[in-house]
Amino acid sequence: MSVAAPRPAAGRTLGRGLRLLRHQIRYEQLSFWRNPQSAFFTFVFPVVVMAVFGGLFDGTGKNEFYYGRSALQYYVSTIAAVSVLGSCYSQLAIVLSARRQNGTLKRVRATPLPASAYFVGLLTHCVLVSVVDVLLITAVGRLYGVPLPAASQWAALAVSLVLGAAAFCALGVAVASLIRNAEAAPSVVQLVLFPLVFVSGTYMPVHSALLNGLAGALPVKPFNDALLRAFTTHQAGLPWRDHGVLLLWGAAGAAVAVRRFRWDPRAQ
Repeated sequence: MSVAAPRPAAGRTLGRGLRLLRHQIRYEQLSFWRNPQSAFFTFVFPVVVMAVFGGLFDGTGKNEFYYGRSALQYYVSTIAAVSVLGSCYSQLAIVLSARRQNGTLKRVRATPLPASAYFVGLLTHCVLVSVVDVLLITAVGRLYGVPLPAASQWAALAVSLVLGAAAFCALGVAVASLIRNAEAAPSVVQLVLFPLVFVSGTYMPVHSALLNGLAGALPVKPFNDALLRAFTTHQAGLPWRDHGVLLLWGAAGAAVAVRRFRWDPRAQ
């Protein structure tokens, strides 16, 4: 007669999972900060872009070209959005492609670390980097007189940032699952991102009804619009349509990632 081994208590299992998750987040943070070039471009580049826009548009008032906002109000929102894209989509897709090719993912898969803890730790790291980026860009905007978001919009801003970051992380993992080698990763990532950023009005408002309709069904413009609303209006509430589009794209990215992601470079 065999006796089943006693199962560990749920609390003990949860505690172990949380310790592994904290370890993975710490590992990702240390890896990031030990690469000065990556940290420089992640944080300094959007700040420099915002400072350049500040010098160009300092003192200009609100006008219809920027949908009734000032140019700097508009660009604080859109540059914040593109910084989240860089941290959660571009960087994640490139890093995962490189780790697969150099065998890091295969070694991680062979450890006791659950796949869920690995990815949640990685995605949490990306969200933390995004939050720091947005805070820095907001601080530069304040130097040029751009007001902070109204208190009634703080919750909407937080929800928009977390939802956008999660959606673009899912899309980053999905794109990484389709890239065959690390050398091709930057080109593939930019091929997808470059046209989306421009048709979505990141660097200049788009007033074409056709392009706006098309871009509105894609993930970048809804994220831009959600942040623009949170940064520049006092009306409480959430932009449900924009959040719905982000949710759909995040779900689609997660579905592709789950189906196609591979740990071993030989499986590509």
